[in-house]
Amino acid sequence: MTNASLTRSPNEHYLLDDGDSAGAPASLISLSMIRGILFRQRYMLAGIIGLALVAALVFTLLTRPMYSAAATVRIEPFVSYIVNGQNLSPDIPTNEVDRFMQTQSTVITSRKIAYEVVDARKLADREDFIGELAKVRPEGADDKAWKNMRREAAADLVTGGTRVVIPSENRIMTISYSSPSPTIAAELANAITDAFVQEDVRRSIETNTYARNYLQTEIAKLQQRVQESEVATNAYARINGIVAQAPMLAATNDGQASPAQTVKVATLASVNQTYTETRAKRIAAEQRWNAIANVPAAQLPEVQQNSAIQEMVTERSKAITELSQLRQRYGEGYPRLRELNAQVTSLTTQINSATAAVKNSIRDEYLIAQRQESALESELSKVSGDTLVEQDKRVRYNMLDREATALRAQLSSLLARYNEISAAANLNSGTSTKLDAARVPGGPVSPSLPKNMLIGLLLGTAVAVGIALLREIFDDRIRSTDEVERKLGLPLLGFTPDVGDRDLAEEVSDPFSLLMESYSSIRSSVDFVVPGKHRVLQITSSEPSEGKSLTAATIARKYAQLGRRTLLIDADLRKPSLFALFGTKRPDVGFVEVLLGDVKFEDALIKGTPENLDVLPVARSKINPVELLSSQVLIDFVERYREQYSLIIFDSVPVMGLADAPLLSRIADATIFIVEANRAHYGQAKTAIRRIASAGAKIAGVVLTKYRAGEAGQSYDYHYQYYAYGDRAKD
Repeated sequence: MTNASLTRSPNEHYLLDDGDSAGAPASLISLSMIRGILFRQRYMLAGIIGLALVAALVFTLLTRPMYSAAATVRIEPFVSYIVNGQNLSPDIPTNEVDRFMQTQSTVITSRKIAYEVVDARKLADREDFIGELAKVRPEGADDKAWKNMRREAAADLVTGGTRVVIPSENRIMTISYSSPSPTIAAELANAITDAFVQEDVRRSIETNTYARNYLQTEIAKLQQRVQESEVATNAYARINGIVAQAPMLAATNDGQASPAQTVKVATLASVNQTYTETRAKRIAAEQRWNAIANVPAAQLPEVQQNSAIQEMVTERSKAITELSQLRQRYGEGYPRLRELNAQVTSLTTQINSATAAVKNSIRDEYLIAQRQESALESELSKVSGDTLVEQDKRVRYNMLDREATALRAQLSSLLARYNEISAAANLNSGTSTKLDAARVPGGPVSPSLPKNMLIGLLLGTAVAVGIALLREIFDDRIRSTDEVERKLGLPLLGFTPDVGDRDLAEEVSDPFSLLMESYSSIRSSVDFVVPGKHRVLQITSSEPSEGKSLTAATIARKYAQLGRRTLLIDADLRKPSLFALFGTKRPDVGFVEVLLGDVKFEDALIKGTPENLDVLPVARSKINPVELLSSQVLIDFVERYREQYSLIIFDSVPVMGLADAPLLSRIADATIFIVEANRAHYGQAKTAIRRIASAGAKIAGVVLTKYRAGEAGQSYDYHYQYYAYGDRAKD
């Protein structure tokens, strides 16, 4: 607390603002809290951690050394296939590689690999591996049981000492084995690695062999079924007269096989196609004939384009021309005229016959086409009927044929696969390859002294911290200035350092000591919280020996040094101690006798007190303190001397268990509550404050005495450096 000052809140309470965290909301966990816990529990923490370290050291010295040897194996899940028959297992997806590596790790630590190593190395018979069990037979065990026991014990040691490390950045697995013997560790690491690699190859070969045997069996079965199916299909076709154009299957465009056409189906298709063509010809011939039936033959294009007919027409035209010329010159009896007339008549007859023949040929072509159509129609009807009958029979035939076709396809696929697997039978398609062999280790891997000491340190620290926290949870003592205002809800007037009983006299005698400087600050706070003249203060605490008498005496001295006349009254009628603070013995008369009027006030005061300070002690008296403090005599006494003194201070008894302090609080202008740091419990202090508050006390604030910064989690200099004067800060 540096340069403490006082601020006033709206509800008229006087709060101490120390420039630190008193005015700020308290957090559940802070650095000062942790530091305070560590300081308060330092001996317990050091003891538990020390015991944990000693236990770790003893454990390390008593533990048998273990050696570890490691071999590496390369795992390649994506195998490069040389031939198709190697890929018997499905390819591993990329997102399943980690799971594949974990599976391989489980295989390495499996019981099967352990048995293979035990049998290969004859570990069940080695005394250096399984101990006395290899030579000493257990009672009641026969040879078979003893052999099985040795084998199981050796397998347990193999699986128990095997460790597999799967890295995340590559596919190189590390197989290690731990043993008390470095030679056995290297031997077993190599044996386990070899067994795993051989098991991988063996599994690949066994898979290939199994596939070949299985395919051979299935091929034999399919061959028998194909033969039976084909015989049944042919027998059915023979019985029902179903004849295909070809005995083999025809291939379609999509690669699927379909049955070939039968003779009847092919005949129907041929007749149908011929009938369609003949019908088209008949229609064309009929249309042609209908077009020329009523047209003169000479006008037909076929006639006009016929060269023979046109030559005859040309010759006839020449003969007619010549005949006309001769008639004009000669008469009808002219011989040449008779020849020309006969020629013209002959040509005309030939022309008429030729043109008629052309027209008749068109009609005959139509008639022939008509007859051909009729004949083909009849044949088509007959073939269609035969084909429909055959279709009914082909339902069963097609079913038999499809079954035979499917069996033939299966047989072909199995034969192809069998050939591929047979070709890959001698190829090693394993996924694991031994990379580096294990070597005999040069030193043990366990126990590791640094590792065990670190574990002991961590465990000891955890246990110590746990116990420390439990102790702190159940410890409600008030330790710091922050806790005073946060827990008690009262303003902090100040605090005094813990100086110890042997240094107390020296601290009190030195006006510039840390203790006196802290009381000067407290006096200033009291002067500010309880302003005015002729004030009456009560100083009390929750339990004895919290420093209330020293606080009362010192504050009284501070006021007296300021020139204010002060009266300090020892109101602890049960166990007074104020007289000792002023270097005197317990007097014969004092405060009680003054109240009762047995002695004068001046005669009861302690002699030799500082200027402006009067001290009224307590003598030995058997009067009941409660009756005296609750009487009107005390009230009259206070009223009588209030005007004579600037300040009257009552050093009262502790609150808990006694009624004195609540009675005095009714006549005091303010009550200062003393709390000893690291001793006063929150519950007890809160109860004491509630008790005097219920009696009507006006509590000015709290003074925290015997404050130890280390216990509160703060550095000593942080709170006390400003109290030092001159070169004292360096002492």
